[in-house]
Amino acid sequence: MSEQSTDLRETVRERYAAAAVKVTEGGAACCGPQPVEVDENFGSTLYAADERDALPAEAVAASLGCGNPTAVAELREGERVLDLGSGGGIDVLLSARRVGPTGKAYGLDMTEEMLTLALANAEQAGARNVEFLKGAIEAIPLPANTIDVVISNCVINLSVDKPAVFAETFRVLRPGGRIGVSDVVADDALTPEQRAERGDYVGCVAGALSFSEYRAGLEAAGFTDVEITPTHSVADGMHSAIVRATKPTTPGATSEMRNSKVAPENDSAPEPAEADPSAA
Repeated sequence: MSEQSTDLRETVRERYAAAAVKVTEGGAACCGPQPVEVDENFGSTLYAADERDALPAEAVAASLGCGNPTAVAELREGERVLDLGSGGGIDVLLSARRVGPTGKAYGLDMTEEMLTLALANAEQAGARNVEFLKGAIEAIPLPANTIDVVISNCVINLSVDKPAVFAETFRVLRPGGRIGVSDVVADDALTPEQRAERGDYVGCVAGALSFSEYRAGLEAAGFTDVEITPTHSVADGMHSAIVRATKPTTPGATSEMRNSKVAPENDSAPEPAEADPSAA
Protein backbone atom coordinates (compact mmCIF):
# COMPACT_ATOMS: atom_id res chain seq x y z
CA MET A 1 0.00 0.00 0.00
CA SER A 2 1.33 3.45 -0.91
CA GLU A 3 2.15 6.03 1.74
CA GLN A 4 -0.75 8.18 0.52
CA SER A 5 -3.17 5.25 0.83
CA THR A 6 -1.89 4.48 4.32
CA ASP A 7 -2.39 8.12 5.32
CA LEU A 8 -5.95 8.12 3.94
CA ARG A 9 -6.83 4.94 5.81
CA GLU A 10 -5.45 6.38 9.05
CA THR A 11 -7.46 9.59 8.50
CA VAL A 12 -10.63 7.53 8.11
CA ARG A 13 -9.79 5.43 11.19
CA GLU A 14 -9.17 8.54 13.32
CA ARG A 15 -12.45 10.12 12.27
CA TYR A 16 -14.52 7.06 13.16
CA ALA A 17 -12.61 6.45 16.38
CA ALA A 18 -13.42 10.01 17.42
CA ALA A 19 -17.09 9.45 16.54
CA ALA A 20 -17.21 6.34 18.72
CA VAL A 21 -15.61 8.17 21.65
CA LYS A 22 -18.09 11.04 21.28
CA VAL A 23 -21.03 8.63 21.46
CA THR A 24 -19.55 6.75 24.41
CA GLU A 25 -18.84 9.92 26.37
CA GLY A 26 -22.25 11.34 25.51
CA GLY A 27 -23.95 8.19 26.75
CA ALA A 28 -22.32 8.69 30.11
CA ALA A 29 -23.54 12.27 30.34
CA CYS A 30 -26.85 13.46 31.74
CA CYS A 31 -28.51 13.99 28.39
CA GLY A 32 -27.55 10.73 26.66
CA PRO A 33 -25.68 10.17 23.40
CA GLN A 34 -26.00 12.75 20.67
CA PRO A 35 -25.95 11.87 16.96
CA VAL A 36 -22.50 12.22 15.41
CA GLU A 37 -23.96 13.07 11.99
CA VAL A 38 -26.14 16.15 11.64
CA ASP A 39 -26.54 16.33 7.82
CA GLU A 40 -29.97 15.00 6.85
CA ASN A 41 -28.31 13.08 4.00
CA PHE A 42 -26.39 10.91 6.45
CA GLY A 43 -26.99 9.20 9.78
CA SER A 44 -29.85 7.75 11.79
CA THR A 45 -32.60 9.90 10.24
CA LEU A 46 -32.47 7.55 7.24
CA TYR A 47 -33.94 4.76 9.37
CA ALA A 48 -37.60 4.35 10.22
CA ALA A 49 -38.63 5.50 13.70
CA ASP A 50 -39.66 2.00 14.77
CA GLU A 51 -36.22 0.67 13.81
CA ARG A 52 -34.44 3.40 15.77
CA ASP A 53 -36.68 2.92 18.81
CA ALA A 54 -35.93 -0.82 18.97
CA LEU A 55 -32.15 -0.33 19.30
CA PRO A 56 -29.80 1.07 21.97
CA ALA A 57 -29.50 4.84 21.73
CA GLU A 58 -25.72 4.54 21.32
CA ALA A 59 -26.10 2.37 18.21
CA VAL A 60 -28.47 4.90 16.66
CA ALA A 61 -26.29 7.89 17.59
CA ALA A 62 -23.19 6.30 16.02
CA SER A 63 -24.83 5.87 12.62
CA LEU A 64 -22.77 7.59 9.90
CA GLY A 65 -24.23 5.93 6.81
CA CYS A 66 -25.91 7.32 3.72
CA GLY A 67 -28.81 4.87 3.61
CA ASN A 68 -30.47 1.84 5.19
CA PRO A 69 -29.06 -1.31 3.56
CA THR A 70 -31.06 -3.69 5.76
CA ALA A 71 -34.24 -2.27 4.23
CA VAL A 72 -33.16 -3.20 0.69
CA ALA A 73 -31.18 -6.42 1.21
CA GLU A 74 -34.35 -8.52 1.59
CA LEU A 75 -32.90 -10.53 4.46
CA ARG A 76 -34.52 -13.87 5.21
CA GLU A 77 -34.81 -16.08 8.28
CA GLY A 78 -31.72 -18.20 8.80
CA GLU A 79 -29.35 -16.26 6.55
CA ARG A 80 -25.77 -15.30 7.40
CA VAL A 81 -25.12 -11.59 6.87
CA LEU A 82 -21.87 -9.61 6.83
CA ASP A 83 -21.78 -5.83 7.33
CA LEU A 84 -18.63 -4.19 5.94
CA GLY A 85 -17.58 -1.30 8.17
CA SER A 86 -20.12 -2.04 10.88
CA GLY A 87 -19.32 0.96 13.12
CA GLY A 88 -21.51 1.12 16.21
CA GLY A 89 -23.48 -1.90 15.03
CA ILE A 90 -26.83 -0.43 13.94
CA ASP A 91 -27.04 -2.46 10.72
CA VAL A 92 -25.72 -5.62 12.37
CA LEU A 93 -28.37 -5.44 15.08
CA LEU A 94 -31.15 -4.75 12.58
CA SER A 95 -29.90 -7.64 10.43
CA ALA A 96 -29.81 -9.96 13.43
CA ARG A 97 -33.47 -9.25 14.09
CA ARG A 98 -34.38 -9.96 10.47
CA VAL A 99 -32.49 -13.26 10.12
CA GLY A 100 -33.69 -14.51 13.50
CA PRO A 101 -32.08 -16.97 15.94
CA THR A 102 -31.27 -19.49 13.19
CA GLY A 103 -29.32 -16.86 11.24
CA LYS A 104 -26.25 -14.83 12.11
CA ALA A 105 -25.02 -11.29 11.55
CA TYR A 106 -21.31 -10.44 11.38
CA GLY A 107 -19.89 -6.95 11.67
CA LEU A 108 -16.41 -6.10 10.37
CA ASP A 109 -14.62 -2.91 11.39
CA MET A 110 -11.01 -1.76 11.62
CA THR A 111 -11.60 0.72 14.45
CA GLU A 112 -11.09 -0.56 17.98
CA GLU A 113 -13.25 2.16 19.50
CA MET A 114 -16.18 1.33 17.21
CA LEU A 115 -15.85 -2.39 17.94
CA THR A 116 -15.95 -1.70 21.68
CA LEU A 117 -19.07 0.42 21.22
CA ALA A 118 -20.70 -2.20 18.97
CA LEU A 119 -20.07 -5.01 21.48
CA ALA A 120 -21.63 -2.93 24.24
CA ASN A 121 -24.63 -2.17 22.03
CA ALA A 122 -25.10 -5.85 21.17
CA GLU A 123 -24.99 -6.79 24.84
CA GLN A 124 -27.51 -4.07 25.71
CA ALA A 125 -29.78 -5.25 22.90
CA GLY A 126 -29.53 -8.86 24.06
CA ALA A 127 -28.37 -9.96 20.60
CA ARG A 128 -26.95 -13.48 20.67
CA ASN A 129 -26.71 -14.16 16.94
CA VAL A 130 -24.07 -11.49 16.23
CA GLU A 131 -20.29 -11.48 16.03
CA PHE A 132 -17.96 -8.55 15.51
CA LEU A 133 -14.61 -9.00 13.76
CA LYS A 134 -11.64 -6.66 13.63
CA GLY A 135 -10.11 -6.23 10.21
CA ALA A 136 -10.07 -4.41 6.90
CA ILE A 137 -12.78 -4.73 4.28
CA GLU A 138 -10.01 -5.32 1.72
CA ALA A 139 -9.03 -8.56 3.51
CA ILE A 140 -12.15 -10.04 5.12
CA PRO A 141 -11.27 -12.50 7.94
CA LEU A 142 -13.89 -15.10 6.99
CA PRO A 143 -13.67 -18.30 4.90
CA ALA A 144 -14.80 -18.40 1.29
CA ASN A 145 -18.39 -19.28 0.36
CA THR A 146 -19.83 -18.80 3.85
CA ILE A 147 -22.01 -15.67 3.68
CA ASP A 148 -25.48 -15.30 2.13
CA VAL A 149 -25.69 -11.49 2.05
CA VAL A 150 -23.11 -8.70 2.28
CA ILE A 151 -24.34 -5.26 3.29
CA SER A 152 -22.50 -1.99 3.82
CA ASN A 153 -23.53 1.56 4.59
CA CYS A 154 -21.45 4.29 3.00
CA VAL A 155 -18.13 2.54 3.68
CA ILE A 156 -16.89 1.05 0.40
CA ASN A 157 -16.39 4.56 -1.01
CA LEU A 158 -13.89 5.14 1.84
CA SER A 159 -11.66 2.25 0.76
CA VAL A 160 -8.34 3.03 -0.90
CA ASP A 161 -8.49 -0.32 -2.77
CA LYS A 162 -12.03 -0.86 -4.01
CA PRO A 163 -11.15 -3.73 -6.42
CA ALA A 164 -9.91 -5.67 -3.39
CA VAL A 165 -13.19 -4.98 -1.56
CA PHE A 166 -15.22 -6.26 -4.50
CA ALA A 167 -13.00 -9.35 -4.88
CA GLU A 168 -13.14 -10.17 -1.17
CA THR A 169 -16.90 -9.67 -1.07
CA PHE A 170 -17.27 -12.08 -3.99
CA ARG A 171 -14.98 -14.60 -2.26
CA VAL A 172 -16.87 -14.82 1.03
CA LEU A 173 -20.32 -15.01 -0.59
CA ARG A 174 -21.84 -18.39 -1.27
CA PRO A 175 -22.83 -19.13 -4.89
CA GLY A 176 -26.16 -17.39 -5.34
CA GLY A 177 -25.29 -14.93 -2.56
CA ARG A 178 -25.96 -11.24 -3.01
CA ILE A 179 -25.00 -7.75 -1.94
CA GLY A 180 -27.31 -4.97 -0.80
CA VAL A 181 -25.16 -1.90 -0.26
CA SER A 182 -25.79 1.79 0.36
CA ASP A 183 -22.97 3.93 -0.98
CA VAL A 184 -22.16 7.32 -2.47
CA VAL A 185 -21.83 7.24 -6.26
CA ALA A 186 -20.81 10.04 -8.63
CA ASP A 187 -22.21 11.05 -11.98
CA ASP A 188 -20.09 9.67 -14.81
CA ALA A 189 -19.34 13.19 -16.02
CA LEU A 190 -17.48 14.15 -12.81
CA THR A 191 -13.72 13.73 -12.74
CA PRO A 192 -11.98 12.49 -9.55
CA GLU A 193 -10.81 16.06 -9.00
CA GLN A 194 -14.36 17.39 -9.22
CA ARG A 195 -15.55 14.73 -6.77
CA ALA A 196 -12.82 15.76 -4.34
CA GLU A 197 -13.99 19.38 -4.55
CA ARG A 198 -17.43 18.32 -3.26
CA GLY A 199 -16.31 16.85 0.04
CA ASP A 200 -13.45 15.39 2.04
CA TYR A 201 -12.52 11.73 1.94
CA VAL A 202 -13.95 10.79 5.34
CA GLY A 203 -17.10 12.70 4.49
CA CYS A 204 -17.96 9.85 2.10
CA VAL A 205 -17.79 11.93 -1.06
CA ALA A 206 -14.26 12.36 -2.40
CA GLY A 207 -13.55 8.63 -2.65
CA ALA A 208 -16.75 7.78 -4.52
CA LEU A 209 -16.73 5.82 -7.77
CA SER A 210 -18.85 6.89 -10.72
CA PHE A 211 -21.87 4.80 -11.73
CA SER A 212 -19.97 3.18 -14.61
CA GLU A 213 -16.84 2.60 -12.50
CA TYR A 214 -18.87 0.95 -9.75
CA ARG A 215 -20.63 -1.35 -12.23
CA ALA A 216 -17.37 -2.23 -13.98
CA GLY A 217 -15.66 -2.99 -10.66
CA LEU A 218 -18.39 -5.38 -9.53
CA GLU A 219 -18.54 -7.13 -12.90
CA ALA A 220 -14.75 -7.49 -13.00
CA ALA A 221 -14.94 -9.25 -9.63
CA GLY A 222 -17.46 -11.72 -11.07
CA PHE A 223 -20.82 -10.26 -10.01
CA THR A 224 -23.88 -10.36 -12.24
CA ASP A 225 -27.30 -8.64 -12.18
CA VAL A 226 -25.71 -5.38 -11.05
CA GLU A 227 -28.22 -2.64 -10.23
CA ILE A 228 -27.27 0.85 -9.03
CA THR A 229 -30.23 3.00 -8.07
CA PRO A 230 -29.75 6.58 -6.80
CA THR A 231 -31.97 7.50 -3.86
CA HIS A 232 -31.10 11.09 -2.95
CA SER A 233 -28.50 13.76 -3.69
CA VAL A 234 -25.69 14.34 -1.19
CA ALA A 235 -23.81 16.97 -3.24
CA ASP A 236 -23.85 18.37 -6.77
CA GLY A 237 -23.52 15.32 -9.03
CA MET A 238 -23.10 12.95 -6.05
CA HIS A 239 -25.79 10.56 -4.93
CA SER A 240 -26.58 8.09 -2.21
CA ALA A 241 -27.40 4.92 -4.07
CA ILE A 242 -28.60 1.36 -3.49
CA VAL A 243 -26.25 -1.18 -5.06
CA ARG A 244 -27.39 -4.75 -5.67
CA ALA A 245 -25.54 -7.62 -7.34
CA THR A 246 -25.39 -11.43 -7.26
CA LYS A 247 -22.68 -14.07 -7.18
CA PRO A 248 -23.54 -16.60 -9.89
CA THR A 249 -24.66 -20.06 -8.77
CA THR A 250 -22.62 -21.76 -11.47
CA PRO A 251 -18.84 -21.37 -11.36
CA GLY A 252 -17.43 -19.29 -14.18
CA ALA A 253 -13.96 -18.35 -15.24
CA THR A 254 -12.11 -16.80 -12.32
CA SER A 255 -11.15 -13.27 -13.22
CA GLU A 256 -7.58 -12.15 -13.16
CA MET A 257 -8.57 -9.51 -10.62
CA ARG A 258 -9.85 -12.07 -8.12
CA ASN A 259 -6.72 -14.20 -8.49
CA SER A 260 -4.50 -11.22 -7.80
CA LYS A 261 -6.47 -9.82 -4.88
CA VAL A 262 -7.57 -12.79 -2.77
CA ALA A 263 -5.01 -13.92 -0.24
CA PRO A 264 -5.10 -17.67 0.65
CA GLU A 265 -4.66 -16.97 4.34
CA ASN A 266 -8.06 -15.26 4.41
CA ASP A 267 -9.68 -18.71 4.29
CA SER A 268 -8.71 -19.23 7.92
CA ALA A 269 -11.24 -19.18 10.75
CA PRO A 270 -12.48 -15.72 11.75
CA GLU A 271 -10.88 -13.92 14.67
CA PRO A 272 -13.67 -12.38 16.77
CA ALA A 273 -13.30 -9.22 18.79
CA GLU A 274 -13.00 -9.67 22.53
CA ALA A 275 -16.16 -10.22 24.57
CA ASP A 276 -18.06 -11.64 21.59
CA PRO A 277 -21.74 -11.48 22.63
CA SER A 278 -22.58 -14.50 20.47
CA ALA A 279 -20.69 -16.63 22.94
CA ALA A 280 -22.90 -15.54 25.83
